[in-house]
Amino acid sequence: MSRTGEIVLTVIGALIYGFFALVGGFMVWLFNNEAAWDQAEEEITQQNPELSAGNMEAALEMLQGGGWFLVVLSVLGLILGIVSIVLVKGNKKPKAAGIILIVTSVLFAIITFGGLIFSGIFYLIAGIMCLARKAPPQTATTE
Repeated sequence: MSRTGEIVLTVIGALIYGFFALVGGFMVWLFNNEAAWDQAEEEITQQNPELSAGNMEAALEMLQGGGWFLVVLSVLGLILGIVSIVLVKGNKKPKAAGIILIVTSVLFAIITFGGLIFSGIFYLIAGIMCLARKAPPQTATTE
């Protein structure tokens, strides 16, 4: 039985997780870059002069931590997607791959409060397809 649909959906979901990993990495780089941060801080204080420096530092730390959180979750989702593709390919263990995909999509959507729902939708559909399709019965051959 061909599992092309499951593999394609998992690859699309993995690519979206990879994109979010790059976005998180960019966030970390941006908030570690002093020149970019100084310029952004200057523009924000010009637009909103009552904002204190302590509030700016707290926002920086929160966004930087969010970037690392996004990188770690996205890379983990990408790795679990690759593992699932390996399990599905050749119809080795499609049920295990389906469970991994469904748990990954639901858990990461809950942890990020829906932030990674786009890639999770692809993983969820692929996981349901892995569990719903029955493998053809193996016939015993005698020689």
